[in-house]
Amino acid sequence: MSRFFVSEPEELLIEGENAETPARVSARASMVERFKGCGVAAGLRVDWDDLRRRILIPGRLRAAMVGAMRSKDPVASARAAAEAMMGVSTLGSGWIDVCPEAPIVVFVNSRSGGRLGPIVKGRLIELIGQEQVFDLAEMKPSDFVQYGLACLEKLADLGYYCARSTRDNMRVMVAGGDGTVGWVLGSLGELHAQCREPIPPIGIIPLGTGNDLSRCFGWGGSFPFAWKSTVKRCLFRAATGSTSHLDSWHIVVSLLDGEAIDIPHSLRQTREYTFPQEEDNEGAWHDKITCLEGVFFNYFSIGMDAQVAYGFHHFREEKPHLAQGLIANKLIYTGYSCAQGWFFTPCVSDPTLSVRAIVALNLHNYGSGRNPWGSPKPEYLAKKGFVEARSDDGLLEIFGLKQGWHASFVMVELISAKHIAQAAAIRLEIRGGQWNHAYMQMDGEPWKQRLSSEYSSFVEIKRMPHQSLMIRGD
Repeated sequence: MSRFFVSEPEELLIEGENAETPARVSARASMVERFKGCGVAAGLRVDWDDLRRRILIPGRLRAAMVGAMRSKDPVASARAAAEAMMGVSTLGSGWIDVCPEAPIVVFVNSRSGGRLGPIVKGRLIELIGQEQVFDLAEMKPSDFVQYGLACLEKLADLGYYCARSTRDNMRVMVAGGDGTVGWVLGSLGELHAQCREPIPPIGIIPLGTGNDLSRCFGWGGSFPFAWKSTVKRCLFRAATGSTSHLDSWHIVVSLLDGEAIDIPHSLRQTREYTFPQEEDNEGAWHDKITCLEGVFFNYFSIGMDAQVAYGFHHFREEKPHLAQGLIANKLIYTGYSCAQGWFFTPCVSDPTLSVRAIVALNLHNYGSGRNPWGSPKPEYLAKKGFVEARSDDGLLEIFGLKQGWHASFVMVELISAKHIAQAAAIRLEIRGGQWNHAYMQMDGEPWKQRLSSEYSSFVEIKRMPHQSLMIRGD
C-alpha cells in the first residue's frame, strides 16, 4: 500500500511499490472529436411530434411527482400520489394508456456554460415543459430520487400501469459540466443502496469547461453554436441511444476536527468511518477527525492541478461576469496555471519519485479530452504488469505530473504522465510539513483542507459494488 507525505513545498514524495494490478490502452481523441460540438450528428432530422410521444410524462404523473419533490416530505409524497390516483378514478383510464416509451427529466446547472446555461434551460422548458426541467439551484437531484421517483413507485404499487412504465423507463439528462454530472450520478446511485432498481441512465448536454465525461460517451466536448436545434437532437438521442456501464468509486477523506471547509456537492460529512493510526497516536486519534465521503466517476487528484482548479473555481464564484463562455474560462484557467508557480518550481529530488500532482483516473479523458496515461505498447504493458482497460473494468490509472512544463507536454500528448500504478483500491496518507494545506479535487469540484504535522490525513478510495449507466450520444 502506497503512502504519500507532503514534506516539501515543491514536491510530493511517494513510497511503496506499484500495485500488481494492470493498465489500459486509451484511444487518443481525434482532432475531429475535439472540435465538434455536441456528439449528436448535425444532420439528424427529428420529428418533434414523435419525440414528444416518446419523452413527455403524462400531466397528472408530472404534477404528482413535482408536488412530492417540492414538499420534501414523505407524507406530502403520499398525498400527491393519492391526489393523482383520485384524478385517475374520476377521469377514467384514457391518460394511462399514453405511456411514454422513454420519459425524460432534465437537470440544468444554470451557472454552467457562462451565458448558455439559462438559455439552454429556457429552450428545454419551451420543448418539454417546466415540470420535466429542474434547475439545480432550486431542486436537488436527491429530492428527485427520494420523493419524485418514490411517488411513481407508490402509484405503481397501487396498480397504475403508466406510473410503473414511466418509473421503469425513466431517463435523465444533465446539462452542465463534469461536477454536475457526477452530482446527479451520485444521487441516482442511492437507489442501489435502497434496492430501488432500475436505475435511470444519464445523458449529457456539455456546458462545463472540461466536459470529459461528455466526451467519453459521445456527447462532445462543448455545446455548439446552433444550440436551438441541438437541444432537440440531444433529447432524441437521450430517448433512443444505447447505454454503457461506468465504474463508480467511493471516497472517504479525513479532516481535522472542527475544520470548516466549503464542501463540494458530491461530498457529505460522516462520522461513521475509522482510519487506523500509528500506535503512539492511538487514544487521541478518534477525537481529532471527521470524515467526508462521496462518489466520483472520472478522477480524483491531489496537488498542484487541484490548487489551480480551486483558484479558478473561486474566481468564477466571485466574478461570474468575467467567466462567461468556454474560451474565457479556458484563458482564466491557463492564467491560474501560470500564476500558481507550477512552471517555476522544478522537481529537485529523485525524478522517479517526485511529482507535484497525483491523479487517479477512471476514464481516458482528463483536462478537456487529453489522454495523460498515453497509449502504452503491449510490451510495456506486459513489463509493468498493466493491461488494456476500460471505464468499466474496476481499475483506476494512477499517474503523476512533475511540474508545469512536464504537465504541458503531457497535455499536448507529446509524452505520457509518470505512470505510478493501477489499482482497484487506494489509500493515501498525507502529513503536513512546510505545507499546511492540501488541495484536492474530484470530477472538477476542488476543495482545500488543513494538514497537521502531528496527525496524518487519509484518503481511501474503493470501487462501488454497482456501476452507473450512461446513455451514448454517438
